[in-house]
Amino acid sequence: MGRTEKVLLKIISGTSDTNIDFERLRNILVKLGFTERIKGSHHIFYKEDVEEIINIQSKKGLAKPYQVKQVRNIIVKYKLTNDEK
Repeated sequence: MGRTEKVLLKIISGTSDTNIDFERLRNILVKLGFTERIKGSHHIFYKEDVEEIINIQSKKGLAKPYQVKQVRNIIVKYKLTNDEK
């Protein structure tokens, strides 16, 4: 199991929302098939079959805990996996 998969499991389990690396979260969303648009410090992600738009920002290199929770809820709601593209 690679580092990305370990971080994805950590996100889904909800055990460490305050300790998720921002760049890892960004890469996970891209690997899940989201399109990224950057506007200032805001990284905005969207995907064709997902109603919600994800907006994340870095805080000292880490993702904000409430944004990690939002990403987890979307991953679970839409049953997204790493092999979807």
